[in-house]
Amino acid sequence: MALKTRLCDLVGIDVPIIQAPIGSGSGPELVSAVSNAGGLGLLSVTWRSPEELPGLLSETKRLTDKPFGVNLVLQWDATERLEICLNEGVKVVTFFWGDPAPYVERVHRAGALVTHTVGSAEEARRVVDAGVDIVIAQGWEAGGHVWGQVGTMALVPAVVDAVDPVPVVAAGGIGDGRGLAAVLMLGGSGVWLGTRFLASVEAEVHQVQKEMVLRLSEQDTVYGQAFNIGWENAPHRTLRNSTVRAWEAAGSPKENRPGEGEVIAANADGAPVVRYSDIMPGTDMTGDLEALACYGGQSTGLIHSIEPAATIIRTMVDEATEALARGVRMA
Repeated sequence: MALKTRLCDLVGIDVPIIQAPIGSGSGPELVSAVSNAGGLGLLSVTWRSPEELPGLLSETKRLTDKPFGVNLVLQWDATERLEICLNEGVKVVTFFWGDPAPYVERVHRAGALVTHTVGSAEEARRVVDAGVDIVIAQGWEAGGHVWGQVGTMALVPAVVDAVDPVPVVAAGGIGDGRGLAAVLMLGGSGVWLGTRFLASVEAEVHQVQKEMVLRLSEQDTVYGQAFNIGWENAPHRTLRNSTVRAWEAAGSPKENRPGEGEVIAANADGAPVVRYSDIMPGTDMTGDLEALACYGGQSTGLIHSIEPAATIIRTMVDEATEALARGVRMA
């Protein structure tokens, strides 16, 4: 049973799986591995300096000749980074957390596709009217920064109905092939996976966080604004760790939080990282990394192994194919 969808045809990929841009965890090695395996890898560029981008994009192109994309968070002006990416020949640009309308025409003039993440059917209609080519429907279960408050199961069919025939990709709470099959049955064209790819060999995430993803259950994630130093007023979902437990025990205060301002880690260059910072544990960081912003979604209960990205994709496609065939037999 083939899993080719409108998403695959539009983007030029073999399987309807997109690797979410997991912040500093999405480097050229992960992006290229996902694309080489038939999915779409995404490089997060918002928190990289403009000077870094040409090198990162060149390295990704060296590692894969398949389609890949970039992600830009519209909380901040994206113009300079977008120009660099388009000049480097990027063919898929994904936007998040803001209004994509001012950027759509520029992306299309460069011959690239535009995706945007939404949290409601109303928003989906609005961005499609602005020219967005692919809609990402992000459910509340998702890890990292979360735009809406509707669960994936309710959100996806509502968005599909609102914007058909524009492809809709589901994000949030999907950790295996059964989730992919469910999304396809809801009318979606693919899935957007963040937490599952955190637990990949290629992800540039510290082993501490990868092992937390494996160890914790679907009940061990927290939605809120605890890790807001660096990005205020941005709800997010993280794995429950020592910082979260102390904060919850104190009543989840907005001010005078336990240990606030305390330096708990350092970047490779020695720059200090304080408790409640929005920085996730990178491979080259030192300190109490478990206490940092360990982003993760409710699919944690479905993830039990750290594997190469290609294995993750192959397994998910096999599981989805089996689940869909089982559904046909039952029908």
